[in-house]
Amino acid sequence: MRPLLALACLLANACLFDGAGSAALAGQFEFVPAPQTDLNRVYRIDRFSGEVGACQYGLKEGSVGVTLCYPAGDGATRQEVGEYGLVGSRHEREGGVYRVDFRTGGVSVCYVFNEHVVCTPPEKGGPRLAQDAGATPAPSSPAAQNTGSVPPPRRF
Repeated sequence: MRPLLALACLLANACLFDGAGSAALAGQFEFVPAPQTDLNRVYRIDRFSGEVGACQYGLKEGSVGVTLCYPAGDGATRQEVGEYGLVGSRHEREGGVYRVDFRTGGVSVCYVFNEHVVCTPPEKGGPRLAQDAGATPAPSSPAAQNTGSVPPPRRF
């Protein structure tokens, strides 16, 4: 019986240190740069609570600069405990990122607005569901109006 127990312990330790067990050793936070190519902002997410913040470099006279951080605001604060991540859009002029919930499939758009990071309510429906609810995809025109409770993203 002892050799079987030793083998089980050996296999359990091997899983912790290979690719299959890497999630067990992963940190609590994930960092993703904003997709916008002329913006030096990085977003941070707590992978378990879904809380999103952001930081960027700022100029300060007489110094090498400062790190400016934006705390979580509307919709970006702690969510239900889950498994969260951030995804950039690959759109070179987009200053925000997507918060994804890997357990439920929910997706929110997060961006900096009025010195805070804000996120839209999570959605997990397809385009047909969004159209049925009266929502339309955001037009690419900067003059587009947003009627939701979360303000539209600002371009920096």
